[in-house]
Amino acid sequence: MYDNHNRMINYLRVSVTDRCNLRCIYCMPKEGLSLLGHADILSYEEILRIVTIAVKTGIVKVRLTGGEPLVRRGLVEFVSSLNKIEGLKDITLTTNGILLENYAEPLFQAGIRRINVSLDSLNVEKYKSITRLGDLLSVIRGIKKAECVGFSPIKINVVAIKGFNDDEILDFAKLTVHKPYQVRFIEYMPIGDVASENGFEYLSNDIVKKIINNYSTLERTDGYRGKADGPAQVYRMKGAVGEIGLISSMSHQFCNSCNRLRLTADGHLRACLLSDDEVDLKSMLRSGCSNSDLESLIKKVILDKPKIAALHCYESQRKKCVRNMSVIGG
Repeated sequence: MYDNHNRMINYLRVSVTDRCNLRCIYCMPKEGLSLLGHADILSYEEILRIVTIAVKTGIVKVRLTGGEPLVRRGLVEFVSSLNKIEGLKDITLTTNGILLENYAEPLFQAGIRRINVSLDSLNVEKYKSITRLGDLLSVIRGIKKAECVGFSPIKINVVAIKGFNDDEILDFAKLTVHKPYQVRFIEYMPIGDVASENGFEYLSNDIVKKIINNYSTLERTDGYRGKADGPAQVYRMKGAVGEIGLISSMSHQFCNSCNRLRLTADGHLRACLLSDDEVDLKSMLRSGCSNSDLESLIKKVILDKPKIAALHCYESQRKKCVRNMSVIGG
């Protein structure tokens, strides 16, 4: 289905939980985080109903996010049920990788073939610092397990932060020389309340690209095996097996090609990451709405998707998006 700005909306990101086994500095506040209760989040049955109806509006891809999706019980069984929805062509998952070593094989058997792993440092101490809790070696083992099981592509999401991991750009890029990974550098966005407390500054992907180019010439590709990679501009270092993706949401807006909706863990459907305009689907579901009513509401959200978000203005973002990333689902 097309929105009012002639964009095909066919991608739904589903946050299955706001809980996480890490507390990344740019995602969660240091303290005072109020977690949703079990009754406050959508049940798997409710999510399946929403996705089934969303597919009728043209949604063909679903990405499971959190929080950390692997901390929610029953996720593998849920993925199996999701995989049975007729018309849904692609199910992917974004994880911090801490539990991936144990879940890679069951997830693959349940029907997921592509996976994204968030990883912002290859230094043990720096990783522990930015995640507040994380064990880097667990993540590395998880990535290796996912590769062994057969996930392809494995995308490694790196939030580029000035003064924190800008000295690791080449280290990450070099992972693609001998491994079929797609390392994706994502410009830091100051989302929610945590933006005012962490003091982070985004690093332009123009600089990231220049750093890598100075080491090895980047060649533009069409994405993994010719498939579109959403907002990522995809490159390959000369002779490398894997790819490098640049997602430049701050320096180069891509609102005109945005094709996604987001379903929060507490059942709110939002059309834009940086706008707190949401529709409460959970209340509708629990008040006995019909499938027709739900479909009409989803279509309205698609049609009303905003044309552009003020990504270039930090202060504007804070006003437009007060929810933290852990609740929205990224």
